[in-house]
Amino acid sequence: MTKKAIILVSGGMDSLVTIAIAKQENAELYFLHANYGQKTQTKEQECFDNLVQYYHPKDTLTVDLTYLKQIGGTSLIDINQEIKDHNLNDSKSVPDTYVPFRNGNLIVIATSWAEVIGAQSIYIGAVEEDSSGYPDCRETFYQALNKAIDIGTKDETKIQIKTPIIHKTKAEIINIGKKLNAPFQFSWSCYRNNDYACGSCDSCFLRLKAFKKAGMKDPIPYQNDNH
Repeated sequence: MTKKAIILVSGGMDSLVTIAIAKQENAELYFLHANYGQKTQTKEQECFDNLVQYYHPKDTLTVDLTYLKQIGGTSLIDINQEIKDHNLNDSKSVPDTYVPFRNGNLIVIATSWAEVIGAQSIYIGAVEEDSSGYPDCRETFYQALNKAIDIGTKDETKIQIKTPIIHKTKAEIINIGKKLNAPFQFSWSCYRNNDYACGSCDSCFLRLKAFKKAGMKDPIPYQNDNH
C-alpha cells in the first residue's frame, strides 16, 4: 500500500525539517498551509510556494483561518500588540505570540483531508523541548488528539499524528535537516518582518542560537549583518 502523509507546512524551520523526514518515510506527500492574518503571512506563503517547487508534493491545500484573527488574543496577529524581544529571564510563561489552540485547528483540518484522500499520517513540526513553550506543542496533546481522531473517524480509517522532532533541540533539528538536504533558505522564523528577519524576537533568537550551536550560518537575511 502506498504510504500517504499530510505535512503541516508553515514555512518555518521546524516544518521544513519535518517535510524532509516525512519524505524519507512516505511515498506520497501532501502539503497543508494556513493563512490566518499573521504578521509574516506574506513571507510564510512565499516559503511555502518555494517548498512546493522544491519537494513536488502530490497535492497541496492552502486554507484561510482568518477567524483566528477575529478571535485575537495574540501579538502574532494583533497589529495593536507589539511582539516582544526574547527575554532570557522569562522562560516559564507562555509567550504572547501563542495563537490559542492554533495547532488543534490545523490538525482538525488535516484529519478531514486525510480521511478523504486515505492518508495514514499527519506530520507536524511541533517542538516541546528547547522551544517557546506553547501548550499546543506538548507530546501529551498529540497523544490525546490521536485518540480523538480514532474515535471521530470511520472505523476503517487509521490516521496517526507524527511529531518526529518533538523532543529534539533546535540544533539537532538543523543537523537532521542538513543531512536530509533541507533547503533552509526557503524557511522563515521571524515573527515581525517579511523582508529581513529582526534577529531579536523569540523565534529569531532560538533559530540563531541553534545555527550557531550546529556550526552553520543561517542562510536567511537579517537586519543586523553580524548574524
